[in-house]
Amino acid sequence: MATALKVGIIGDYNSEMRFHTATNEALEHAARALSVELDIRWLATQMLEDVMTETMLEPFDAFWCAPGSPYKSLHGALRAIRFARERGFPFLGT
Repeated sequence: MATALKVGIIGDYNSEMRFHTATNEALEHAARALSVELDIRWLATQMLEDVMTETMLEPFDAFWCAPGSPYKSLHGALRAIRFARERGFPFLGT
């Protein structure tokens, strides 16, 4: 059995924000259409400020910077974006 594609969503999830639930729905729709197992994880921007951010992000296959600015931590969001871009991870910013 293939392992699930791990997508880290950079952002501060709020279920009351329609565009956050739409982000999850879009990824799930794409995974079904492609017959791919998907593991979606929202990555709170404040936890991305830490020195250990790189270790936390390495297991992911791709990243999506979610809509919803301002983030609780712009520094944390930018750290994760920089990690993805400099390491060549697939990355989408909305």
